[in-house]
Amino acid sequence: MQFLWPQMLWLLLSLPLLAAAYLYLIARRKKIAFLYASLALPRAVLGRNRLRRHIPPLLFLLALGAALLACARPTATVTLPSDTITLVLAMDTSLSMEATDVAPTRISAAQQAARDLIVGLPASVRLGIVSFAATATVVLPPTDNRQYMLDAIDRFQLQRGTATGSGLIQALAVLFPDDGIDLEAILFSGESLAPGPGGRSLAEAAAADAVRKRDQEQPAAQPGSYRHGAVILLSDGRRTTGPDPLDAARMAAQRGVRVYTVGFGTPQDAVSAVSGLSFYMQLDEPTLRAVATLTDGEYFQAGSAADLTQVYRRLSARFALERREIEVSALLAAASALLLVAACGLSLLWFRR
Repeated sequence: MQFLWPQMLWLLLSLPLLAAAYLYLIARRKKIAFLYASLALPRAVLGRNRLRRHIPPLLFLLALGAALLACARPTATVTLPSDTITLVLAMDTSLSMEATDVAPTRISAAQQAARDLIVGLPASVRLGIVSFAATATVVLPPTDNRQYMLDAIDRFQLQRGTATGSGLIQALAVLFPDDGIDLEAILFSGESLAPGPGGRSLAEAAAADAVRKRDQEQPAAQPGSYRHGAVILLSDGRRTTGPDPLDAARMAAQRGVRVYTVGFGTPQDAVSAVSGLSFYMQLDEPTLRAVATLTDGEYFQAGSAADLTQVYRRLSARFALERREIEVSALLAAASALLLVAACGLSLLWFRR
């Protein structure tokens, strides 16, 4: 538990002072009782039930403590059903996904796990799908139509190259359509400004400069603070082209978007023959971990279809329930009022005062 006004906690020091004053008054009444010649009078004053007479003051003290805690505005982390969020699944569709180390192939296993994810998604989740190889493509804009999602999974086309950074940037463009994130403009941002062959057009240059300026002017959000969406990025190898994934992760972190990264396949180096061509495959776990860390997300390693399905189930459960920090001052104030009513009621019932 944390407090928005922790300085108000100093008021709690009054509680032991009040308890000490109460004990002093009890001891003083005992001394006065011994001045009477008859023991009947002090018994009437002190009461027949020694425990009962202390209950109302104790309840009053607890009520005062709860009220003072409420003044400090405590907050607590609770798990609540999540609001409607947009999830973007960015999937690696490079040729290495045809490798058979995950039966029947990596891409078939990944597609089946994605179908299971779609079936198990909470109703509050909209899903967009991005595929990336040498470049990134929006396969499906965000939608809540489950059949559209399943059909999009079957439309993946494998290509050469692995542009992990492009996949993440395109996912951000899908998540923030009004931010003007233009992947093509970003890809060309380091080339010559001269229009024509070998350089960017003036429109591309202007778009890239606008995106860069907007990112610089936009106040950076706390990583992981964006509650309306997230990105799941699955890759089975190292980046071979496109922007640095860590730069793309910083763009996501600046917007507060969590990126959950999944390393799919065996982490050991391997050479695989796909479509008559030999490919060197190496899962880039350090980069995927760094992307997740920068964005306050989490990295998962899935070495089999069952592992990937389990990862997606865990993520689906997270999107169904959301942990939030809420103020609980009202609850403590209500508890204080109930304790105070109980103290007054018992005092009137038992002692007529």
